[in-house]
Amino acid sequence: MSDGLVVSSSPHIHSPEDIGWIMRQVIYALVPGAAIGVYFFGLPAFNVIWISVVSCIGVEALLQWLMGRAITVKDGSAALTGLLLAMNLPPTSPWWLVVIGALVAIGLGKQVYGGLGNNPFNPALTARVFLLISFPVQMTSWIVPRPFLLRSADAVTGATPLGAIKTAVFMHGNLAAAGKISLMDLFMGNVGGSLGEISAIALILGGTYLIYKKIISWHIPVIYIGTVFVMTGIFWLINPGVYANPVLHIFSGGLMLGAFFMATDLVTSPVTVFGKVIFAIGCGVITVVIRLWGGYPEGVSFSILIMNAFVPLINRGTRPVVFGAGR
Repeated sequence: MSDGLVVSSSPHIHSPEDIGWIMRQVIYALVPGAAIGVYFFGLPAFNVIWISVVSCIGVEALLQWLMGRAITVKDGSAALTGLLLAMNLPPTSPWWLVVIGALVAIGLGKQVYGGLGNNPFNPALTARVFLLISFPVQMTSWIVPRPFLLRSADAVTGATPLGAIKTAVFMHGNLAAAGKISLMDLFMGNVGGSLGEISAIALILGGTYLIYKKIISWHIPVIYIGTVFVMTGIFWLINPGVYANPVLHIFSGGLMLGAFFMATDLVTSPVTVFGKVIFAIGCGVITVVIRLWGGYPEGVSFSILIMNAFVPLINRGTRPVVFGAGR
């Protein structure tokens, strides 16, 4: 047999970066944020994490078996959904709430559409919003963080920074009643909130790792966070007695977690650069509108899910024109 050029169908370039590899990298990037949550909230937070991950894996395997589909839990997507769901829950969530969240995330958020790659909405956020609407008391019960070595047996409840701001403005018409909120605490994670959203620095490190590994691009997280910063900054300059500092807005709540890890979901975000820009600005605008004037103190989950619905239109409207053909 003579040496020569072998002509075959694509793909011609093979890469080890398969679905499993991508999912593992995202999980690695989430570890710092999850670890900070366990450090400040203790064993209850750890329990939420493992129950969520195990439940999501189990639900996915069960549903795929019942539907006669190949069981693909080894690809790590169900484990990632479980970790993201856990990081969006209060650290003292009861086990049954976590299990219901897993059922919704995998069942209604993913498998009902055909599985990974077919879901239009982020599964973890679908579950979070479902739980928030269905179980508002359990989903808004926050505890005051206590470093591991200083933790007592009894948990003390408290408000999140955004919740304190919303209550102060609604009840008193100004921010003074919210008290002083430390930006350093927001940066390091010594604040109340969902398990995995409290430490801005841990989430920034994880997000930077994903950008470095080229799993996500910088467009969505940077423009999303930048939009929130600019909009809240404008209103802060107009009336600083009612509107909080823009730095506080970008470091508090679920903005960092949402911007780096959920708005960038490869399945539910636009594929073109211009589409990513539109998507990120839309997420930022909706987040600010809900935070400043909505009934909820936080708007990240709602904003991403709303913009997920527009992704097919964004992709269609921003697709490049083929050379020599019209759009």
